[in-house]
Amino acid sequence: MTQADAALASAPDRADQPARDQARSDQAGASTRERILDVALDLFTEQGFDGTSMREIAERLHITKPSIYYHFASKEEILMALHVRLHEFVKPAFAHLTGQPVTLEAWDSLLNELVDQMVAQRKLFLMHERNQAAMEKLHRKDLDTEHDDIQQRLRQALADPSLPLRDRVRMACSLGTAFGALFMAGDAFDSVSSAELGSLVRDAVRDVVADRST
Repeated sequence: MTQADAALASAPDRADQPARDQARSDQAGASTRERILDVALDLFTEQGFDGTSMREIAERLHITKPSIYYHFASKEEILMALHVRLHEFVKPAFAHLTGQPVTLEAWDSLLNELVDQMVAQRKLFLMHERNQAAMEKLHRKDLDTEHDDIQQRLRQALADPSLPLRDRVRMACSLGTAFGALFMAGDAFDSVSSAELGSLVRDAVRDVVADRST
């Protein structure tokens, strides 16, 4: 192969190089953003939103404060991003409430999926519980609308007159069982592994949902 042929063969690679460089840059930026969120999650959980500074987040990451501000305009924006994470994790489970009849079996499946998501993100729920005052100050219309939509779906399912009242009450109680153990209990079960806690919560939910009359 001549030098000219070699140059032509490598030309497409050189032409694609800016796109590859941009893709690597985007990936690195996304990775840094997620690392900021992970460290902020730890600090907000350990010492609270108000007790954590942007400087502490930067020091924990061994980066500069301007590097954080490149991704987030404020500490409140970091908290909002963590709140969005919470919505994104629970949204798939509640999607089952749309477009199909809600039976005890379907509800049991929904809660199993929800428990799996909640156990996998225990720290996120704990951070939310420990920073409720800061969370209440957050406001974003699209998230408020989404939250209201999930609540509306739940209320519609629990108010469905085609389902026996005892089933609807059992469904409501089972939801409280899951949230009580994984959210309202705070750090009471910190020493319990996620696998064991998830199994115990699923057993408790199944006990509440089960129709023992049959």
